[in-house]
Amino acid sequence: MNPARQFRIENSQLLLERAWKVIPSATQTFSKGSNQWVRGVSPSYLVKGDGAWVWDADGNKYLDYLMALGPIILGYGNQSVNQAIYDQIKNGTVFSQMHPLEVELAEKLVEIIPCAEMVRFGKNGSDATTASIRLARAITGREHIACCGYHGWHDWYIGSTTRSAGVPKAVRNLTHTFAYNEIDSLKSLFKDFPQKFAAVIMEAISVDEPDPGFLEEVKDITHENGAILIFDEIVNGLRLALGGAQELIGVSPDIATFGKAMANGMPLSAVVGKREYMEVFDEIFFSGTFGGETASLAAGLATVNEIEKKGVINHLWKFGGKLKSGINNLIEQFSLSEAIQLVGYDPYSIMTFPHDDEKESRTRRSYFMQECHKRGLLYFGIHMPTASHGDLELEFTLKVLSEVMPMFASGYQANDFSKRLEGEIIEPIFRKR
Repeated sequence: MNPARQFRIENSQLLLERAWKVIPSATQTFSKGSNQWVRGVSPSYLVKGDGAWVWDADGNKYLDYLMALGPIILGYGNQSVNQAIYDQIKNGTVFSQMHPLEVELAEKLVEIIPCAEMVRFGKNGSDATTASIRLARAITGREHIACCGYHGWHDWYIGSTTRSAGVPKAVRNLTHTFAYNEIDSLKSLFKDFPQKFAAVIMEAISVDEPDPGFLEEVKDITHENGAILIFDEIVNGLRLALGGAQELIGVSPDIATFGKAMANGMPLSAVVGKREYMEVFDEIFFSGTFGGETASLAAGLATVNEIEKKGVINHLWKFGGKLKSGINNLIEQFSLSEAIQLVGYDPYSIMTFPHDDEKESRTRRSYFMQECHKRGLLYFGIHMPTASHGDLELEFTLKVLSEVMPMFASGYQANDFSKRLEGEIIEPIFRKR
C-alpha cells in the first residue's frame, strides 16, 4: 500500500477565511461549500482544470468525478468548445437584437430530443424548471404542482423542502411531493386535489431504475387528470442519452428541461416541448437580457456536435460500467456490501453509506472522502465521467480505492470512524424540519 501524499491546503484555508467575511455561507453553491467536504483535509478552492483533472489553490492535482456538479461532459478545457467560445467572443456576446445561434442550437435540440418541437433558452436549471411550471399553469389554468426529485432553488419547488425559509406559505401549499416508483403516492395527490394540478414534474430517472410500466402509468394518470407531464432532464440530458432519459426509456413527456452538460460548463439551459404547449410562451413572461448570450450558445452547439462526433454517450456507458464493476469488486473483496452500496446507471452512479443513524452515514462518507483526497482523488461519492476519463483515470481511481477500501473495512470492523476523521464531518444541505 502506498502512503497518502501530504497535501498542503494553506491557500484554500486563507481564502475560506476571507470568504466567510464577505460571502454568506462562504459559497455561491451549497454543494460546493466547504461544509460538504472534510474541512481541514479537503481543498476548498480549485483554480484550474484540464480533461478529468483539477488543481487547487495550493497547486495540488486531483482526479475529478463531480465535474462541477455535472456540467463538464467533455472534460475541462475542451479545445473544440473553447475555440467556439473564443471565436464568438471576438464578435460579441450580447446584442441589441437576436443572434443566429439561437436558431441553430434550437434546431439541433429539436433534432435530438424526442419531445422537442420548440425551444426556449435560459441560463441555469432553475430558470428552465420554473419557466416550465409557469408554462404549465398558463396552459391549464391550475396552480398545484406534483413533483418528484430536485428541481432548483425557486419558491415553487424549494418551498416543499426543509430549506423553505422566505417562501410564502401560500406558495408552499401549492407544491406536493410523491415517491419514485410508488404510483399510489401520485394517485393519492390527484384524489386529494381533484382538477387542481397543472403539472407533474419529475426526474424520469435518478439513481433508481423505473419499475416496469411506472413512467408510462405516470404519463397516463397525469393526462387523465388534465395535467402536463414535465421531465426534468437537467442531469440526464446529454449523459444517459443524447436526448436524455426520455430517449433511453422511450417515454416522451409534454415538456422537458435541459441544462448542466448542454454547454460543457458554460451557463445554458433550455425548456423544450410540444409546439401546442410551447407556443403558450407567447402569453407568459419568460424573458431575460442574457437569454440569447452567444458565447454559451456557441459552446452549446459545439458541445452537442462533439458528443455526436466523438461517440461520447457510448464512452460514458463503457467507462462507467468498468468503474462500477471495479468498485463493486473491491466492495466484495473487503466484505463491505452492508456498509457501502453503489447505485445508479453507468454514466451516473453514486456511492452510498447506508446506516440507520444519518450522522453515522455522513461520518463514514467523510472518512472515505478524506482518505481519497489525501491520495489525489477529489472524491464526493458521485461518479459523472466525461469524454476525458480514460484508461489512465480508471487505473488511478481503482488504485486509490484499493488503498482506501481496506482502511475503511478496518474502521467498519472497529466501529470508530469518528476517531479516524482528521477534519470536520460533512454537513447535510437539507436539514430535518
